Amino acid sequence: MTAQGQPLYEARQISKSYGSVAALIDVSFALYPGEVVGLVGDNGAGKSTLVKVLSGVHAPDSGELFLDGVRRHWKSPHEAIQAGVETLYQDAGLAPHLTIGSNVFLGREKLRPGLLGRLGFLAQQEMEREALADLERVGIAVPPSNRTVSELSGGQRQAVAIGRAVSWARKVILLDEPTNHLGARQSVEVLSVIKAARDKGLGVVFISHTLPHVLEVTNRIVVLRLGRVVRDAPTAEFDAESLLGTITGLIDGA
Repeated sequence: MTAQGQPLYEARQISKSYGSVAALIDVSFALYPGEVVGLVGDNGAGKSTLVKVLSGVHAPDSGELFLDGVRRHWKSPHEAIQAGVETLYQDAGLAPHLTIGSNVFLGREKLRPGLLGRLGFLAQQEMEREALADLERVGIAVPPSNRTVSELSGGQRQAVAIGRAVSWARKVILLDEPTNHLGARQSVEVLSVIKAARDKGLGVVFISHTLPHVLEVTNRIVVLRLGRVVRDAPTAEFDAESLLGTITGLIDGA
């Protein structure tokens, strides 16, 4: 991890309310290249709202976002993606009836050269080859790419979704509960991909209720409680007991 110099992505005093409910209150934290930041908190702490602000789904009521030191006002998730911020939500966002390669290139399809491309024909074989190469590069072993996603295990599907994000992300990946509902072996596959993203120099925000996973792969942990940051510290300063205590309020986050 290189947590020095200019942050890769930074939130400064972000607030967001839905009617009379304050979901985020003056939330600030920074993400550096080659760093995994765990974002944890109880239900209703504001984690998902913060991810939606960071990914461009929702605009904050107040506060600022900076990517590579440049202030950004996301008008849409697509704008954030174009700037290098990829997001993986809990539902993984895969099309089960499509092949692995088609899913990796979903929304970024390649056309065949010449007249066939102008008529809308896809370069399917090229996409399948590139997809497998991209997934292998981040340490994902998947069956032949002509198989559909519906034929994969839960862990493989989630690994493909994260691998797609790693392949396309240029700067930041936001992961919302990527190991949710996965078995132990499948979770190991997904955590390995997160480590590969970190080693690639990307900045990763990892939301999870599974605290051992957070302690295993993160460099730093940001704890939210009732919409506020109550602690932002290196992972080495936590163990399972102190992290749970900080989340629940049994331990002072200061």
